[in-house]
Amino acid sequence: MKRYPGLALLLLCSWWQACSPARQIGRFTEKELLQQAGMGPAQVGISLYDPIAARYAYNYQGDKYFIPASNTKLFSLYAGMKYLGDSLPGMRYKLTDTALLVLPSGDPTFLHPAYSSQPVMDLMKKTRKKIWLADDNWQDNAMGRGWSWDDYNDDYAAERSSFPIYANMIHWVQERQQGRQDSQFGASPSIYSIPDIDWPVRFTTDTAQKNFFVHRHKDENIFDITEGKEAYKQQYTPFITNGLASAAILLKDTAGQPASVGHLKTGLIDDEHAGGWTLLHSRPVDSLYRPMMYNSDNFFAEQTLLMVSNQRLGVMKDAKIIDYLLTHDLKELPQKPNWVDGCGLSRNDWFSPRDFIWILDKMRTEFGLDRMKRILPTGGTGTLASYYKQDSGYIFAKTGSLSGVVALSGYLVTKKGHLYLFSVLVNNYTGNGVAMRRNIEKWIHRIRDSR
Repeated sequence: MKRYPGLALLLLCSWWQACSPARQIGRFTEKELLQQAGMGPAQVGISLYDPIAARYAYNYQGDKYFIPASNTKLFSLYAGMKYLGDSLPGMRYKLTDTALLVLPSGDPTFLHPAYSSQPVMDLMKKTRKKIWLADDNWQDNAMGRGWSWDDYNDDYAAERSSFPIYANMIHWVQERQQGRQDSQFGASPSIYSIPDIDWPVRFTTDTAQKNFFVHRHKDENIFDITEGKEAYKQQYTPFITNGLASAAILLKDTAGQPASVGHLKTGLIDDEHAGGWTLLHSRPVDSLYRPMMYNSDNFFAEQTLLMVSNQRLGVMKDAKIIDYLLTHDLKELPQKPNWVDGCGLSRNDWFSPRDFIWILDKMRTEFGLDRMKRILPTGGTGTLASYYKQDSGYIFAKTGSLSGVVALSGYLVTKKGHLYLFSVLVNNYTGNGVAMRRNIEKWIHRIRDSR
């Protein structure tokens, strides 16, 4: 048999060159990420995927489960992009001789301060009829499964509902007026809310407190206000939705028309009007998805999942739509996740790094990389404002943060134009979260330089 030593050497060199990038990635991942301070007790999962070659360039515990924090929003984003079309469903409505019947759709942008255009409110004011809110499609709880109960006063834990209004929060403002010296801090403060409310407001007399703060009672819409020394301070405080009751109260003053809550199935609203609803869209969907991902907006993510549930199943219940998605569109996920909410605020959410690679690749394929680049923040913007500034325009990713949790999943374009999909999930680290994110940032820079 004739031998070809030159060919063997060529094949060996080709094999080494193919393996070399993966080995290099493994070496500097071990040194620059896995061996860094705080990583000793941590659980870490890393997946780096080459979609052109359709293979993993690196995998470290990529099939293990981790708490992903706000990386969960990537799955809610997929659901919205898949099923909500190009415009958000603002409401379904029917006009009678005496009333405007409203079947809520879960749109979180209604009277949200970030959106000046309000087609739903425009129609309500135009009709000048009594507003009936139909409470028939809501089957969920105001708070997500596994949410921490004592987060109720924080703006990242606004209650979910079928008809959100003002993002289900009261905007409190303290401004100091010059020329009056009635206050212990100098100029007298002007404290007001947006919108105006009729709920009880109490002012504390604790002179030891120096900062403006609003505390809502846990089980009632009663607000205790502490005057602060700040010249200007604002706070967003979630209110208790009480189904649609609070929305009806706030809507009455805003729309200038009486508003009530009824049920089609119980006859409080005439059953003859149950059919023939008209759908009114509010705005382009990406005008919601972009701030949802840029700001990691929990409320937007939760309501997106509920809107999809309503659109697909006719009811708003996150458990039902999650089960539907996992048995239909997401049935080929590498590891079936334990997915319980839309935003990742729950520690009961468990996903693997490979799950995030899979959903990123699916979104890239179904919706296009260009659209994903417009929705996800890049370096120096959104939740990446303090990171990846030298990679601005080359990394597009979703962050995730909880106590002891740091996550980052997204797309990375190397200096030579090669596309990678990546997911880094870190649980139970010790030390400073900023330092942990800086370590991941260094790792991303090395990946970008590697090919």
